[in-house]
Order: sequence, then structure tokens, then C-alpha cells
Amino acid sequence: MKTSIFSSSVSAIPAPLRFAAAALLLAAAFLPLAHALSGTYPTKVVKVVVPQPPGGGFDFVGRLLADRLGKQMGQGVIVENKPGSGTLVGTDFVAKAAPDGYTLLVGSVSNLALNPGLYPNLPYDSLKDFEPLGLAVAYSYTLMARKDLPLASLQEVVAYARANPRRLTYASAGNGSGQHVLAAALWHLAGVEITHVPYRGAQAAYQDLLGGRVDLFFDLSPTARVQVDAGTVRALAVSGAARNPMHPAVPTLHETGAAALELESWFGYFAPAKTPPEVLARLRSDLAKVIAAPDVTEAFRKAGGKPMSLDTADTRALVQRDVERWTRLIRDAGIKAE
Repeated sequence: MKTSIFSSSVSAIPAPLRFAAAALLLAAAFLPLAHALSGTYPTKVVKVVVPQPPGGGFDFVGRLLADRLGKQMGQGVIVENKPGSGTLVGTDFVAKAAPDGYTLLVGSVSNLALNPGLYPNLPYDSLKDFEPLGLAVAYSYTLMARKDLPLASLQEVVAYARANPRRLTYASAGNGSGQHVLAAALWHLAGVEITHVPYRGAQAAYQDLLGGRVDLFFDLSPTARVQVDAGTVRALAVSGAARNPMHPAVPTLHETGAAALELESWFGYFAPAKTPPEVLARLRSDLAKVIAAPDVTEAFRKAGGKPMSLDTADTRALVQRDVERWTRLIRDAGIKAE
């Protein structure tokens, strides 16, 4: 039998080189698979949109989670502040972003649960346009009175307001803000009329509260704590389901009997609807690890928040409950953003 030139040439190649060539051929065969695996999400920087300016609850939560999530995922996670029209601009931007996992939203009661009731032509649907990834923390509100208001409790405030409609005043950080909606809902349910004085932000509201030019103000408990502890204002009630550890002697709205009302402003991450299931799974898994990390929960506690730990089904149920409840309450009370 004749030996072909090819087989003769191959047999002439030393064994070590033949093994090396075979290894190269095997590696080449797996290159497409390796390339596919290297393209597994995430392959580029992930952007988290904060729909408010720097500072405040949205920004604090967004940046704390972004820093830890980037380390957990092994990929950069950056925060972009996109304010405008309250929280509408940034929230709508994410609703219409490519559903690829690279544009996320810091979602809260404010932009997802309150806005549907405040704006008749909201450009996004809080329940249909977003996928919840995880809620990290919730903050209650504290109702404060100017320190020289001659009414010692919320019960006394309601009784006085019932006998003297529109004589008392309450501040807010602006029409449609959480401070406005919560207070207006409380007065509506209590059946009293108290005059709303909107300000351009909480700082201006505090100036007039401390100066005795406005009677009442609801604000997030961590921010209110500074003035309450300093004795420059008096705390009348907190809005959570349970008393706030920062103000253990201050009753909840339920406990005062003024109204069957509670509100805790939760914050977390959301992705656009139609984001691929495998991307959602990766984000939820990594975010859950971040939220449960001891240093993260401690940071939230120090900031006056209540760390949260919910699975996806419970998160979805909570968001839906608050959207439906607050949309109905806001419309029944006739609360307007403008």
C-alpha cells in the first residue's frame, strides 16, 4: 500500500508539535462558545437614573446601592441624576429605555405610587412599564408642629381645625410632594380643613416652621429628627405602621385615632418592562446580596431608615397595593400636583 504525501508529512512531525497543533485546533473549535460566554450580562457600565437632583432620599439610596452593586457584579454601575417635572422626566426616561438591563431606575412611593393619582396624563404606567428588582429601605414621615403651637397632640390639632376651618396652616416642599400628599390625605380622612402653604423645597418650609410662620409640616423622619432632637419643633405623630425607633415616644397616625392612614416611603431599583428574564434574574440575585449586606443595612439604619428584605412576589404585591391605594385616595381627596 502506498503512503500519501500528507500522511507521510504528518508522521514526520514530532509528537510534541502534533499535540500542540491538536490543542490549537480544539481551542479554535471552542472559540465561538467562549465568545458567547464572555458576552454574558453585564458587558458594559450599568446606569442608574435618579429622578431628582443630588441630595435627598432618592440620591442617597441610589448611590449607596450603585457602589455596592458594581462591586458585586464586577462591572461599573454609575448614577445619573435626571430631574424635571418633579420625578416625571427621569422616571419616564427609564420607562422608555432599551430593556437590556443597562438603564435602571431608583423607584419610590413618590414617583411610582403617588404620581398616578396626581397626574391625569402620566406618560408611564407604574405597574406595566417597570419590573421591580428589589426594595432596600423604607422611611416614615414625622408630623411636626411649631414649638409654640398651643396644641399638644394630633387629636388637639384635629379638634381645633374642626372648630376653626382653615385657620391652621401646613407646609410642604411643593405641590405634589410626599409632604403635601400625606398631609392632605390625613386632613381629608380626618374631615378637617387646614390651609396648604407650598414651598420650593423643604429647606424653605423649615425656615418658616422654625420661625413660627406656619403651624405644621410633615417630613421624612430622618430629616425631621434633627429639629425634633434639638427641641426647635414638636413631633406629633409618625406615618409608619409602627413607632419609629428614633422617636419611640411619638405615636403613629393609627394610634392617635385621627385617621386610618400609614405611609412609608420605600426605595429600590426597577428595570424597564420586557428586560430579558436571565438579566432580571442576575440583577435580582446580586441586588439581594447587596441589600442584605451588614454594612448596607447599618448605613440605612444610621440614616433613620428601615431596611427591607422582600422576595420578588412580595415586592410586586407591595408596589401594586400602594399604587392602587394611593391613586384612589389622592383622587378621592382631590389632591393636585399643580
